[in-house]
Amino acid sequence: MSQEPIVLDLTGSDIQGEAARLRERGPVALVELPGGVPAWSITDAVVLKSLLADPRVSKDPRQHWAAFMNGEITEEWPLHPWVAVDNMFTAYGAEHRRLRKLVAPAFTHRRTVALRPRIEAITAELLDQLAATPRGTAVDLREGYAYPVPIQVITELMGVPEHLGPGVRKCVDGFFDTSFGPEEAQANYLEMYRLVSELVAYRREAPGDDITSVLIASRDEEDGSQLTEKELVDTLMLVINAGHETTVNLLDQAIFALLTRADQRADVVAGRIPWSDVVEESLRYEAPVAHLPLRYAVEDIDIADVRIPKGEAILASYVAANRDPKVHGPNADQFDLRRSVKDHVAFGYGAHHCLGAPLARMEAEIALPAIFRRFPDMRLAVDPSELGTVLSFISNGHSELPVFLEATE
Repeated sequence: MSQEPIVLDLTGSDIQGEAARLRERGPVALVELPGGVPAWSITDAVVLKSLLADPRVSKDPRQHWAAFMNGEITEEWPLHPWVAVDNMFTAYGAEHRRLRKLVAPAFTHRRTVALRPRIEAITAELLDQLAATPRGTAVDLREGYAYPVPIQVITELMGVPEHLGPGVRKCVDGFFDTSFGPEEAQANYLEMYRLVSELVAYRREAPGDDITSVLIASRDEEDGSQLTEKELVDTLMLVINAGHETTVNLLDQAIFALLTRADQRADVVAGRIPWSDVVEESLRYEAPVAHLPLRYAVEDIDIADVRIPKGEAILASYVAANRDPKVHGPNADQFDLRRSVKDHVAFGYGAHHCLGAPLARMEAEIALPAIFRRFPDMRLAVDPSELGTVLSFISNGHSELPVFLEATE
């Protein structure tokens, strides 16, 4: 069956509306990425889970994306940094297992749990800063809370020295901005690569108890192999980007959801609904990563009446699959903390399931109750319809989240 592609809005102005239009096409919808590049968007939750765990689906463009292998995809393509890195994000099969095995020691349960006191301290410090806001003055909670919690956690976890912090933050923002043109996207990637290479050099001279130092020293117990220099830098770039943006959007969307649903907010604050349910429903309802580039068909794949030909690109559309009515019923488009089925694919699925998911959940389960305890009368400072979105079809969050922290006359 032939389809006219749906041209994705690169500014992400109506991510959920666009996801609904994709679902109307069936489990697979042809979409157009920047530069007119075609891809197959998977919107059905069951089908997506199946494909994410299917060996017929690869993340390695060098082996399995025809357009990349024949030179159609060049460094000038705005999403080139998403597909051309050398790390476990773009690895396939045995190579992915090798890289994940080398990276896994940096994300042990012990290391994650040990971060709890530091996350609590970061949260408390930020809340004290917010409390100094003059009464009646609106404050942007995305910039003042949702953003700094995870960026401070991830940069400390990575061992990023203070002099590199501002530059890294700027590059992370740019990495997810899919409104960038080719030159901007490439310049941003090169600058981030330079900064992270500088981080590696710094930690080689001054190793510590951080992820960068762990990955520099990490060796495969069986063959003694290490990450190559490019694998190391690209892996650290992946950890910084993924470890930050997902959690920013999770906090942003969860706060917004509760501020616009007084009855559910009351149930959570009173302890009738656990904060863990807020986290999981927020991840489902507004997937922090809307669409994740890219995967590729290793061979022809038939889904319903659609054939994804060998060598073509596949887009994991988490935002569409997370509201699949076949899984979540007729109220899939509603934020419902009491829903019985809480399944979602916000952190991926299968071999590429996010290693940092436990850390993101812990950050949210600390930061969310803390801000609602500290500011019980917090409310939005604008009508919800006035809120803008981040300029991205990948990242799913608000451009700002203005609130009044105290009750106002």
